[in-house]
Amino acid sequence: MATAETTAHQAANSRTLELLTRIGFTGYGVVHLVVAWLAVQIALGDPAEEGDQTGAFAALAEHTVGRVLLVVVAVGLAAMAVWQGLLAAVGHREETGAARVWERIGSGARAVVYAVLGVSAGRAAFGDGASSADKQEGAAAGVMGHPWGPWLVGLVGLGVVALGIGLGVYGVMKKFERRLKRGEMSATTRKAAIATGMTGYAAKGVAYGIVGVLLVAAAWTHDPDKSRGLDAALRTLAAQPYGGLLLGLVAAGIAAFGAYCFLQARYRDV
Repeated sequence: MATAETTAHQAANSRTLELLTRIGFTGYGVVHLVVAWLAVQIALGDPAEEGDQTGAFAALAEHTVGRVLLVVVAVGLAAMAVWQGLLAAVGHREETGAARVWERIGSGARAVVYAVLGVSAGRAAFGDGASSADKQEGAAAGVMGHPWGPWLVGLVGLGVVALGIGLGVYGVMKKFERRLKRGEMSATTRKAAIATGMTGYAAKGVAYGIVGVLLVAAAWTHDPDKSRGLDAALRTLAAQPYGGLLLGLVAAGIAAFGAYCFLQARYRDV
């Protein structure tokens, strides 16, 4: 066990892994910028792709340079998954007790998210960009086919609502700051990081909050069409009174999170 932990620490301190992880943050930022652009297209009533990460990958895959970028993004996201996996196993030693446990659980969840996104980016780069919205709808329909299915989908929806609230609080309280190398940042850069971080996390909180509400609605009405993830959330928002304006604000927030990812590529404490 001690040998395995030592090996994990050595891997976590690898300069190669750090470099690839920082590339991953850059790629993650690009993905958010493309999602923001797709959200604007939905607001204008002319969506070319689904308004989620899969749609962003599909949009990039339409161009040769975009496919090359997707390969880089896939490698970077894989590195981020490994990094978070190592943190889940032996990291967050600055925390103690329950705080460390929750931080490691969070890192484990992020590792899964980055791994799934990395696989999706790789598939899109080689022409296999399956719709995540269709997959989510199909999965929800399959689960709701069981007597206990609607309850499970509803519970997942409530969990996603809680995640959205948590992201918003995380941003508003500027908790992301402690993950940055603030000592290496100029005053202007730090202000930019705070502004983009707060705005970005708040926008993602709103988006995922709507995703959760739609999942609960899908469970309540037994309608899996409402469980299409971020794409459905953005389209639902666009359909509301002043939806175009609201969706534009969310798109600006998602773009701000993309800019924050670029700053993390340089100043995140990896």
